[in-house]
Amino acid sequence: MQKYSPAQIKYIQLSLSKPFSHRPPPLPTTASLSEPFSHRIRRRYPPPPLPHPASPRHHNLAAPTTLFSLQPMSLLELITKASSSIQTLPTDDESNYPIVLNPDPIFLKLKPESDDPNPIKKLTGWEISQTDQELIKLGQKFSQTLSRKLKNPKTFGKVEFLQMFTAYLENVGNKIGVSISFDRTEKGYPCKLVGLLGILMSGDVKPSIQEACVALEVWDVLETMIINKFVAHSLTSNLVSNLIEKRMSDLIVLCVKHLPDLQAYDLMCILKYFLATPIEGYKTLVAVREYWTSQAMLAIEKAIESKGVGVSSKEKRFAKEAAVLVMAAHDGFSVSELCLHCFFASPNVDEVVLSACVGKLSGEEMKGLIEYLGKWLRKYERFPQIVPCPKASLPPLVLKVCDWIPSFDCVVKCLGVVLDVHFSSLVLNSEFRELTELQGVAASLANEARLCGSLVNLTERFRVEHKANDRESLANFAI
Repeated sequence: MQKYSPAQIKYIQLSLSKPFSHRPPPLPTTASLSEPFSHRIRRRYPPPPLPHPASPRHHNLAAPTTLFSLQPMSLLELITKASSSIQTLPTDDESNYPIVLNPDPIFLKLKPESDDPNPIKKLTGWEISQTDQELIKLGQKFSQTLSRKLKNPKTFGKVEFLQMFTAYLENVGNKIGVSISFDRTEKGYPCKLVGLLGILMSGDVKPSIQEACVALEVWDVLETMIINKFVAHSLTSNLVSNLIEKRMSDLIVLCVKHLPDLQAYDLMCILKYFLATPIEGYKTLVAVREYWTSQAMLAIEKAIESKGVGVSSKEKRFAKEAAVLVMAAHDGFSVSELCLHCFFASPNVDEVVLSACVGKLSGEEMKGLIEYLGKWLRKYERFPQIVPCPKASLPPLVLKVCDWIPSFDCVVKCLGVVLDVHFSSLVLNSEFRELTELQGVAASLANEARLCGSLVNLTERFRVEHKANDRESLANFAI
């Protein structure tokens, strides 16, 4: 008689206590345990019988169906099945059309290949208009020619490039029926063409033009492309590094203002550049100083005009606040620090990016950054009436620099990031005496903030009580 272990006896009792349909497979005996595991699996789950070789359907049958074939296919399996059913074209014609300029009529012609409920199906009716095809081929031809000529820059100059570029944009305008109202002999004719027709440049044309502008130093065309956001996204980092190498400080400021996709590494390089601007870089910063000076003079003129007859008190207060803000950002800052205004006011710079940038600064660069932030703290202590003016860039003031002046919150957050990242080195290094001097300024601003907070709470309470008294008096008058 076969003997069972306590575990086997418990297993048998558990099996007998359940219905027959829910019982587990029989427990292997001691004799069957010596059988190989693969044999036991085959004996328990035999494969389905194969069809007879003489059957006419034998050659069309796929692999034997498994236990999992009854389950519904996943989305990945549906996509894989649909893509495998599409026939591969003999030539890669789709790569010749990297963009679609007029997609609306194309989507209206799309129809499903069949009424099969399978959601992943090939669509028919995809067709690019004749005008779009001509524009794309025109851009491909121009890009290939320009790339070939750039390989030998000794025989390819700035004049020839501008002739090619303007001819290409004129052909684009003729294809879509855009009339060019300005003359070829006018100054800045290529820049005007870029502003008018640059949006029609395809993705393979922009990198070639950008490369040619940097190599041949056609800075006016490159400036127009940056302002209009026609710079290729894939070459943004390359553009920033090239401009830093060429010491084009004014164009670097334009990149900070107008390119929304700057990476953390690019911003770190820009911050290091303006904290330690080389001597060659100051030659191109003259335009930046002139622009800020012109905006400061315009702010003064607007503030004087607001004192005239017929100007409302709200407009007078608004013009005065904008003038004070521009004055505070202009006076006492060097031209490289004016560029830092744009950097810290940029939407690309948040606390995470700023922490990564500050962590890579050297000792001398950290010293320059702390001095810059200290100037702002003293400005806010001396002129507590400084407030942001986001609407000052709009008519009637048109003070666009007001959008690129860091707020008090931004300055405080930046100083906090500097202390968090470099606290130990700042404490141990005796060169950073600026922090000791800023301690008194920060304490004064903190006391002022606490006092202002108390006044705000008191004013709000008086305002609520005044409204309640007005409502009570109106109710008594009605009675």
